[in-house]
This record gives sequence, structure tokens and C-alpha cells, in this order.
Amino acid sequence: MKLFDEAILHIRETAKIPSFSTYEERLHPYIKSIFEPLHISEEIQVPGNSLVYKLANSNSRYTVALAAHIDKINHYGENHPDELPVDVTDSHIEGAMDDCAGLGILLSIARNIGGTDTVPNLLFFFSEMEESKGLKEHPHLLKNKGEGYTHGMGARQIAAACLQKNILPDEVITVDTTPLFKAKPGIALYSKHWELNSLEPGEELMNKTGQTVKRFKNINPDIHLDNNTNDYLHYGYEFNAHGTDAVVSVALEPAIFPYHQKGEKVFKEDIKRVLNILTAYLKSVG
Repeated sequence: MKLFDEAILHIRETAKIPSFSTYEERLHPYIKSIFEPLHISEEIQVPGNSLVYKLANSNSRYTVALAAHIDKINHYGENHPDELPVDVTDSHIEGAMDDCAGLGILLSIARNIGGTDTVPNLLFFFSEMEESKGLKEHPHLLKNKGEGYTHGMGARQIAAACLQKNILPDEVITVDTTPLFKAKPGIALYSKHWELNSLEPGEELMNKTGQTVKRFKNINPDIHLDNNTNDYLHYGYEFNAHGTDAVVSVALEPAIFPYHQKGEKVFKEDIKRVLNILTAYLKSVG
């Protein structure tokens, strides 16, 4: 199966699963079914409902972490369907695309090019509790009515566990969805996380981040440079505020519309573009 076709399959299948915030474990069997058959796959234990996997051939090679969040916003209430609606057309996929679009892209990459000699060592960060909407608007739908849960806790816990275990990426690339393009296709790259997370960046971090942005733009000059909030802010802050090296954190995001509502759509052409960009990027640093 081609990389793109497999990504569409994973997006469709994971979008059906009601893995709402605090219930991310509902997605675990599907994710584990992708990684467990990979002979060089290693699961890294982290707290809570997040998952981390390592696909590595060498301890000394460059390491890139690919990240997506696995919680969904519950737009259906207490009586949600056991299988969420998904519709695949010639142009788009409609359903719970935030962040099944990113998740499906990462699962396809893991199965097809992860662990090969053409790409760097890869870490896969699948985080819980990226979304804040449930905590703000309907905490009664969350486990324990949201008590003990915080926005972005999954990404922070993943970074803390990696720092404790000395499993450090050189870069973290978060694949989420962006509302910037409204109802039009497009790919955005966020990079200056320190503008939004209160980190005081050093010169090395800014230089490395600038080099990463340049590599992405060389691959596809049409990438739109912007900034917005998601887990990439937490990875950027935690690894650099508590670590010893300059860890680059960026986010590569296909368009989504409408945003944080039922019937979210992502364009299939954007999924293909992100896959092509990421594959070329990983090979460029591998």
C-alpha cells in the first residue's frame, strides 16, 4: 500500500474511535497494532494516557521526534456514538480530523519508512490532553469531571520522561491541523514557540530553528510561516528550559475547516503534501 493510501486509511479508522480527552486509551490498541510488529520498535513508558515509541538503528545518529495528539473534542455529549462518523470523498476527509490527520500521517510514516537507513532515528510522541475545550466548556464529560487534568499535560509529561531517561531528540516536529486557511487548502509551519510560551531562547536554539525552517522552505516554498498554540509550544519549552541542548520544536500543519466543530474537513491533497514534505525532510537530515 502506498504511503498516502495508508495514511488515508489510518486517518479514517482512527477518526471513528471516540478517544475524547481523558479517554485516549481507546486509541491505544490501534496505535499499538502498528508499532508492535515493527522489529526495531521500542515502547518508552510515560505517565498517563500518552504513548511514546522509538524506531532507531543507531545510538549516535540524528534523532527526530514526530508528534501528534490523540485526544478529540467531544462534540456529541454523553450519548456519543460508539463509532464516530467519517466520510471520505474525492477531495477531502470529513470527521474528527483534529488530530487524526496528524496521527494517520505519523502511523503511515512509522510503518513505511521508520527505522530505515534513509531517515534519522525516530521517536513518536502521541500525547493526551492537548485540547483545552473540554476542560473549559464541558468538564463533566471528562473523567473525574476534569479534576487532575490540565491542558497540554501529555506533551509536558512526555518531555519530562524523555529528559529523565536521557532520550533526547534533536528536533520535535508536531503534526496537527491549522485553522489559518479557512475553507481553502494550505500547509503552515510554526517555529517561534518562544513568542507564545515564555521561553527565553538562546542564540543556538534560534539558529538551529532558522536552519530547520530553511530546510522546510527549500523542500516546499509554498509553506506558510505563521504561529499558533498547540503541543509544539510545550515541547519547545520543556526540552529547552529543563534540558542542556537546543532542541528544535516546530509544527507542520495541514488546513482544517470548520475548526473545533462537528464535520471537520481536511483536504486529501494537503495530506499528500505533508507526507511528501516530511519524507523529503527526514531524508535530508537522515
